[in-house]
Amino acid sequence: MTQQKLTNDAILLLKKLIETQSFSSEEDQTALHIEDWFKRYEVDYKRTQNNVWAINKYFDESKPTLLLNSHHDTVKPNSAYTKDPFKAIVEDGKLYGLGSNDAGGCLVSLIATFTHFYTQKDLKYNLVIVASAEEESSGPNGLNSMLAVIPKVDVAIVGEPTLMNLAVAEKGLVVFDAVVSGTPSHAAHPNDDNVLYNAIEVLQWFKDFKFEKGSEALGDVKLTVTQINAGKQHNAVPAHLDLVIDVRVNDAYSNSEIADILQEQSPCTSMTPRSLRLNSSSIPVDHDLVKAGIAIGRTTYGSPTLSDQAVLSCPSLKLGPGDSTRSHSADEFIYVNEIEEGIQIYIELLNRVIV
Repeated sequence: MTQQKLTNDAILLLKKLIETQSFSSEEDQTALHIEDWFKRYEVDYKRTQNNVWAINKYFDESKPTLLLNSHHDTVKPNSAYTKDPFKAIVEDGKLYGLGSNDAGGCLVSLIATFTHFYTQKDLKYNLVIVASAEEESSGPNGLNSMLAVIPKVDVAIVGEPTLMNLAVAEKGLVVFDAVVSGTPSHAAHPNDDNVLYNAIEVLQWFKDFKFEKGSEALGDVKLTVTQINAGKQHNAVPAHLDLVIDVRVNDAYSNSEIADILQEQSPCTSMTPRSLRLNSSSIPVDHDLVKAGIAIGRTTYGSPTLSDQAVLSCPSLKLGPGDSTRSHSADEFIYVNEIEEGIQIYIELLNRVIV
């Protein structure tokens, strides 16, 4: 098979994925399209729920394993779309459609790349590809559920739109539900312990608070109060005020360390993390994958956005065609030539590392 045929077929697959609804946990039909690709290219594959996966033909348990992963679920289209989000439209070199950029272009490029190497013998790494579900919702049946199913992974490439530059680190996420307390009362009576006024100092504390340790790749931990809720009627001072705090964690801290610090130091009555499993992730800059990427002219950076890297404990590199700023936007698109370039760079990168 030629690389050009793989590329042409990958673009056709992406068009099919765009035109098939695949909201998180509803990816059963896009999984069928991915299965059809593997059948057509005679790749021995498996499906676990809506995750479709395969290993290279000459898998050798004595060798390390490289995971190629991207997702085929999407968010729901926002109300600002002017084009049909479920119609693959090509205009001026742009392929429009829901999930085209996040992360369909990455997924089909990785599928084409895996297929290119599938029958090659004597590779230095085994290859495993997982076209995963439920990434957008961080659901229980996505990549996290596959880690006990697929062979042990030693290193991973996670396909997300990075303009084919090397995201060598990615921030983790902890969301906290916090409570500020006060004394409830009738609004007509004096109250020196009004929870809404108490919250002014609490909000200022969060605005001013800085975590001590920065990161060369990811900068500082970013803490943001994103929601406030209190009160049920105009004439009653409530007993408590609820806050939601979004914390983007650099690789200098674990999520549990972040939770310990905020629970000990914050002025809130309570701070409860919703989950501690979405940790920061990274790959050493002297890893062969990173060195190979730099050698072919790609730049490195730290990514502030979350992906399925968060569920991996092995070194992982985020790399893919498309631009993260287009993700979840109205009239989402990816340039057709970005897919062509993506497949070319993926193959060139792996030729330097696994062949």
